[in-house]
Amino acid sequence: MSELETAPVPRRNMELLLLLLALAVAMGAYYLVGINSDDGPSQEFITQGLFLAGLALVFHVILRIWAKYADPVILPVTVALNGIGLAMIHRIDLARNDDQAFRQILWTGVAMAVACVTLWAIRDHRVLRRFTYIALAVSVLLLLLPLIPKVGVVLNGARIWVHFFGLSFQPGELAKITLAIFFAGYLSSNRELILLAGRKIGPLQLPRARDLGPMVVAWLVSIGVLVVQRDLGSSILFFGLFMVMIYVATARVSWIVIGTLMLVGGGIFAYLTMSHVTRRIDGWLNAFDPDIYHASGGSRQIVEGLFGLANGGLMGTGLGNGSPYMVPLANSDMIVASLGEELGLIGLSAIVLLYLILVSRGMRAALGSRDTFGKLLATGLSFTIGLQCFVVIGGVTRLIPLTGLTTPFMAAGGSSLLSNWIIVALLLLISHNSRRPMLSGVSATAEVATKAPRRSRGLLESLKETKR
Repeated sequence: MSELETAPVPRRNMELLLLLLALAVAMGAYYLVGINSDDGPSQEFITQGLFLAGLALVFHVILRIWAKYADPVILPVTVALNGIGLAMIHRIDLARNDDQAFRQILWTGVAMAVACVTLWAIRDHRVLRRFTYIALAVSVLLLLLPLIPKVGVVLNGARIWVHFFGLSFQPGELAKITLAIFFAGYLSSNRELILLAGRKIGPLQLPRARDLGPMVVAWLVSIGVLVVQRDLGSSILFFGLFMVMIYVATARVSWIVIGTLMLVGGGIFAYLTMSHVTRRIDGWLNAFDPDIYHASGGSRQIVEGLFGLANGGLMGTGLGNGSPYMVPLANSDMIVASLGEELGLIGLSAIVLLYLILVSRGMRAALGSRDTFGKLLATGLSFTIGLQCFVVIGGVTRLIPLTGLTTPFMAAGGSSLLSNWIIVALLLLISHNSRRPMLSGVSATAEVATKAPRRSRGLLESLKETKR
């Protein structure tokens, strides 16, 4: 009798090869920044480069131990993006005499350590389904933290930060993970109820009114974040996360139509009644108007970013040769414009392709997952990365209004790094559990016996004797 199904190849050696290539790209970017600076390559090139390489290799070893069947592409792509972002932040530090890159590499170490702990502590993503409503409670708590007096702080006009022990943190970055867990758990448990037929209008099968509750709650939460915390980006992210997950769960276009109408209605209401949203929209539509350009919170950031992208052209000015430091928040909100200036359209397109690969590998893990919860969770987590990239790059290039979202893995900020590395760990867990061999026959019975209650083991032993 066979012990195992045909086992897939772990492909950790392929991951190691790709990881070395990713580290070469990151350290090469650091080196180019150094040789194009006035002082030449600095000590940071060696220390920060080796620190990143050590973290990446330790992470690789941990995957060999706890998730050897995980996707071999996710980690190298993430390290490449993280390394390129570190190089650009270091380049801006040289122009501004700052040390943001040092803080960023420390946050990278913390984020990767937490991701490793996530791999060790969870092992099987399906255990998260037990915490569906706990995840909802944690999400509410995280979103309310910035509103607590003397804890929440206002930065750049948005009340989305908390201040503890001299450190600023954005709890909404973690809320997108806990919300994804809640949505995946709720939808996987109530999918059949949600699919019950409602009223049909033309080709659209509308859901029952009682089943609209979660969507209305998600809509109100996103509007509440927009109103109270003055954060346009997070409200779009939270609502978009729920929209894509409920569509994947039900495959009904009616949900997309209803969600779009609610989004448009909420957007019009926000534009007409909320001054900070009005400024964002006006700055987008009339970015080159002198009055809007010079106004407080106007369009100067957008215009300077566009000029930087235009200066980069097709090939870019080269790392260390441009002037990205002239753009406000060049190492965080506008790091895409900084990279576009010095790497050009070709380099920026390569970065976009790296994000596309990362999101597609996450979606592949969702397709391969053997349980509905895993499919929905991987889809939601992958979508958050993709939507963030679209919103950030669309805002910088003036395709859509500029928001306060950060570019995953690249923009300066510890909150974003921490949450996105946790997302990577969860995607690796889901891909590992979807690809690992399934036990069958006596081995499956034995594995169940080790996990079964004591009173059930006698029956399992008798089954094994019968098979013999």
